[in-house]
Amino acid sequence: MKKTIILITLIAWHVILHAANPPHKYVRIITSKGECLLKLYEETPLHRDNFTKLVREGYYKDLLFHRVIQNFMIQGGDPNSRYAAERQRLGEDGPDYTIPAEFNDSLFHKKGVIAAARDNNPEKASSGSQFYLVQGRIFTDRGLDSLEQMRLGGRKIPSYQRQVYKMLGGVPHLDQNYTVFGELISGVSVIDSIATVNTDPNDRPLENQRMDMYLLTRREAINLERELAGFEPKNNILTKFLDLFKPKY
Repeated sequence: MKKTIILITLIAWHVILHAANPPHKYVRIITSKGECLLKLYEETPLHRDNFTKLVREGYYKDLLFHRVIQNFMIQGGDPNSRYAAERQRLGEDGPDYTIPAEFNDSLFHKKGVIAAARDNNPEKASSGSQFYLVQGRIFTDRGLDSLEQMRLGGRKIPSYQRQVYKMLGGVPHLDQNYTVFGELISGVSVIDSIATVNTDPNDRPLENQRMDMYLLTRREAINLERELAGFEPKNNILTKFLDLFKPKY
């Protein structure tokens, strides 16, 4: 009997400790134009894990969106931008490693996604830190047809993605060339605000556009997903106590 009780207790604790892990990681991006909330994709684990590591380390604190092109994207993540002089050209620095490309047919450059910047390496490996948030533009069927022939080498854009590009917008010619690894679930208008600022000939904003980032805690992520599903968040004393015993998120 005692062994049965002990076994049931152990199983119960195992369930408590390992249940209700949020399926995604979320990052709060704070900019001079407002805040965004970013969901990282599970389908791109190398990029997800690298990005969350850098966020935890405070890597992005006070860095600039150093390249801004309206109707295209806003780019940041160059560590040299933190203390850059006015008009200094940026975009060449980052960690001394790259991340293997993680292309996925279902992940595409719709407005509001985050993707990894890169140089022209043949493997299309991503920069260790530089990224961009997509603004893009809205397309017509005729525009997408032309793009398939002129820039995609005849590759057909799936019908459901065409609908998104026609309704929401994006930059379809980058698909399967740069790794998309997350999307904004709020604050997409921040991209529009930053994209309108005046820039120099190198597309750097004349007025610095800084960022900071914070990774949501496990409880914050769980409560966010509960709210998105239409449930009340859990913040009672017992929940907070049990969270203390769960492994690192």
